[in-house]
Amino acid sequence: MEMVKKLFFPCIIAILTVNAAADDWLRSMPEFKLTDHLGEIHTLDTYQEYDLAVFYVQGVGCPIARIALPNYREVREEYANKNIAFTMFNSNIQDNLPRIAKEADEFGIDFPIMKDEGQHLAKALGVERTAEAFVINPETREVLFRGPINDQLGYETQRNNASKWYLKDALDTILAGNTVDMDTVPDSKGCLVAIFNN
Repeated sequence: MEMVKKLFFPCIIAILTVNAAADDWLRSMPEFKLTDHLGEIHTLDTYQEYDLAVFYVQGVGCPIARIALPNYREVREEYANKNIAFTMFNSNIQDNLPRIAKEADEFGIDFPIMKDEGQHLAKALGVERTAEAFVINPETREVLFRGPINDQLGYETQRNNASKWYLKDALDTILAGNTVDMDTVPDSKGCLVAIFNN
């Protein structure tokens, strides 16, 4: 019996630790009021009419975030009739709205790009890198998925075609009423977003 206790309690502690880590990884979307590069103001209420909202972390000059744009566009087009909003936000301290607008014009970015003033969203969501997508339930503010769009891009690597579409799989899972297994989703490969605590 004593041996069972010795084995049982560490297992419980390990399970609780994993659950706590998962909860910390998938945080809640905070209330926000941010302006995009077109001058439009976005709040959480902006997305209330949608069943889901996807937020992509953009960064001016980031090659991975730029190259992933067609993939993000493809997901938007495939789910066009699913009542899902697709948007972007930029949390880089060095990027202001004019720089973001120039990037959008130069690379044909046809998504609204909100400037995350004060890194409000980045800090709340635990953003570390660009080119990461977050799937949000606008009603509950719950983050249901975070990760790369697919496996096409990496650091100094690029496949001709993606073999795994993490964002599409996540949307299918969520729309089916199920929970995404985040243990099967790798970290996003993108440019570092420096977070300043002030």
